[in-house]
Parts: sequence; C-alpha cells; structure tokens
Amino acid sequence: MDSLTEAVLRGAPADELEKAPVPEDFVAAHIRQEDAGLFDGAADPDVRRSLRVGRVPMPALAPDEVLVAVMASSINYNTVWSATFRPVSTFGALKRFARGGGYPARHDQPYQVVGSDAAGVIVRVGAGVRRWKVGDHVAVNAAVVDDQDPVTHHDGMLGADQKAWGYETNFGGLAHYTVVRASQLLRKPAHLTWEEAACVPLCGGTAYRMLVSDRGARIKQGDIVLIWGATGGLGAFAVQLVKNGGGIPVGVVNSEEKAKLLTRLGCDVVINRTEIGIGGQVSPGADTVELAKRLGRAVRAELGEDPHVVFDHVGRATFGISVIVARRGGTVVTCGSSTGYEHSFDNRYFWMNLKRIVGSHGMNLHEAAEMMRLLELGAVAPVLSEVYPLAEVGEAARLVQRNRHTGKVGVLALAPTPGLGVTNPRARAALGEEWLNPLRTAPSPSAPSPSTLSPSALSPSALSPHAPSASAPTDGRPITVG
Repeated sequence: MDSLTEAVLRGAPADELEKAPVPEDFVAAHIRQEDAGLFDGAADPDVRRSLRVGRVPMPALAPDEVLVAVMASSINYNTVWSATFRPVSTFGALKRFARGGGYPARHDQPYQVVGSDAAGVIVRVGAGVRRWKVGDHVAVNAAVVDDQDPVTHHDGMLGADQKAWGYETNFGGLAHYTVVRASQLLRKPAHLTWEEAACVPLCGGTAYRMLVSDRGARIKQGDIVLIWGATGGLGAFAVQLVKNGGGIPVGVVNSEEKAKLLTRLGCDVVINRTEIGIGGQVSPGADTVELAKRLGRAVRAELGEDPHVVFDHVGRATFGISVIVARRGGTVVTCGSSTGYEHSFDNRYFWMNLKRIVGSHGMNLHEAAEMMRLLELGAVAPVLSEVYPLAEVGEAARLVQRNRHTGKVGVLALAPTPGLGVTNPRARAALGEEWLNPLRTAPSPSAPSPSTLSPSALSPSALSPHAPSASAPTDGRPITVG
C-alpha cells in the first residue's frame, strides 16, 4: 500500500495528506479499447467479460481539478452502456474530448476508467481551486461543464460541451482515485456512510431535476405522479421527492417483492403491473392504448384521478403508455431510455389533450447541491440495496444490466468495509437505520417509517454537519457479494 492511501485510510489530517506522495498508478475498474468489438453480434453482451479491474497510470491534475481518494462508488446504467460498447463505444467520446488539446488530451487513452458516482476525500487541489481543500469529505456530481461557455451560467446542462463524467470522460469513480473538476464537488452529508453518499449524486440529482426543478415537471403539493420502475435508483429517489414535496407518488413495479419495498419508501399507491396484464417486460409493439387504459383504471380506482405527471426513464417500452395515461394538460418527463431511444406514441392523446413532454438530462450543480441538502436535512434517504467490493464490479454491473437489483448497487473502493465515513453520529442516530436504509433492512415495529419521519423530528444540533467527529459502527450492514 502506498503512503497516501495508507494515510487516507488512517484518517490522517490534511497536512499529512499533502506531504504523502501521489502514487504513479492506482487500481481502477476500466474497459479497454481493444475489446470494442467483443460483443459484435452477441445476443447477451455480458459486462463481466469487458469490465477489468487493474492498475492504470495516475493522470496529471489540471488547475481547476482535484484528486479524490474514492472511498465508495455505485453502478449506474451508463456503466453498462460503456462496458457493452452500446449503443456506441465511449472511446469515440474520449477522442472528441481530447481534440480540444491541453488537459483534455489526457482522456484519450487505450482504456477508460468508468463510473459516474463517488464519495471520498480530497487529497490534492489544483492551483485554481478556491472553495475546496485537502481533507474535505466530498461527493461528486457527474456533470462536467465548460464554465467559459456563456449558456453554462444559465444552466450547465445546456452547454454544447457538457459531458457525463466517467462515461464521456476518462478517470471515473469506480476506482481508488479519481480526477474531477472543482465545479463537480458536493459536500458529503456527515451522517451518511461512504457507500450511502456515493449512491446519491447521479440518480438523486437527475430525479430532482426531472421533478422539482423549474427546468423539469415542477411538481407541487397534491400532484399525482406516476413513477415507472419505482424501486430502481431513479424511481426510489423520485418516490421520496414526490412524497416530501406534498405530492402523491404512484409507484409501478413488476413483482410483489418490489411492491413491498415501496411501502418502506412511503409510496401512497403501488401498482404491480403484472396484476393488470402489463407483463414483466412491456413490448414496444404492444397495444399501448389498451395497456394505458388498464393502468389508468388502476390509478383512478385508488385516487379517482389521472396522474398530473408521469416520470419515465424506461423509454421505448413504456413511453407510449406514459403519454396516454397522463391527464389532460399533464406532463411526461423523460430521461435515460434504458429500453431504447426510439419512442413512438399516439399523437392524438398528446396534441388534443394539451400535454407536455419535458426532456431532462442530468443535473446542474445547483440542482445537485439542493438534492444533497435534502439528504443533509434528513428529508430524503439513500436508496442503497447492496454493496460489492471493487474486485467484483463486474458482478455488480451485471446485476444492474439484468435489472435484478433494487435501488442503487454500491461499490466499495478504498473503504475496507461498509459503514465507515460517518462524522455526525448524532444525526444518524436521530434518523435511525430503518430510515437511512429503507431498501436494505426490514423496519422494526417501533421504528419511524419514511412516510412519517420528517426533518422537524430532528433537532438542528443533531443535523449540524459540524457536530463532533466519531467513527461509524461497522456492524449491522454486512457486505453483500454476488
């Protein structure tokens, strides 16, 4: 073990971290350019064949960047896209980024370190970094933006050169170290473990923009919001944001087991779509009008109204249903499209009923920070379900690829065990393990549930991120492998 890594794991102070030399290479989950044709013609492109874990060279640090010792990360579907080289190989994006010259040229390598989430400790800062320092505990927002592009100052996601870190850039978060711009950094909530904090930024920020931001659906009190895939990473955050904002979440899942999980998140209405004849995998060629009518009847049977908003990240398989099931004047907000990008829908239900479709991509830094603030306040909980070691990142990604997971699948990087990283145990104790881990632990009868616990139940002193430091317990949250 190199001296910098040893100092990080020991919790050394900033001056000691600054003195320890940066290693020349580090362990990272990565794909190789030579494997780009690995899955040509394959019906099942198994990501375990392309995701490698090994040492890669340490990149140089630009003036506006920081080097983060990654304690934990998580799996997002864009890592599945990277590892399958579909719909396009991400090495093309790296080459385009590198053509700008200067520091971006570092990203054009025969390998790509993947991963678009991370939580860890800053160990180096570039000469141009002002707001962050060595030793800070941070989480990473995946949006890489050009701060010299005028439109970025209106909304970072509108910039033509905006990129997803760890997907359209190199040196992502599924590694022992990562390089990120200072404009990507977020303060890690002090009451969360490393792996809990790492599961939030990408999915949590994306859900916030889609639902809460004035650039998304702009939900309000009383809005009925239908959420596809409500126990997935995006969906589980969406349920909480709707509930926390005074709306009525309607979660759609495909099994009774997932339906039970939704009750832990405080979902008001849970629809198991297999029970209304919408199978486990909605076919893009199905009679979407009939399927939408079934779903609409199920919602009206519970609430007497159609949804104001439909939250759709599934894409091709569900989008036609979403457009129909939204009420007159309603909104469909969409991103991701994990089942395919080419959407089709019956335009009569769209134009004649005055509906809106809002495209949403990622989140700007302010939206990401607002989402993390809700975590700090205890208004929203992480949605971690399982944790894998970095050495088994292929198995973790395969779980997501096959949609066999719930919530977010975490990956430990430098953190030796789950449960570390808590520096405000008082806030954690006030919230309780059942609240913080609704998808990992069965709530006890006496524990507060997500639907009843609110920030008002917590004292300001307990929530303060400046509470005295203490080590987190490591028992009670066992690592799940395979």
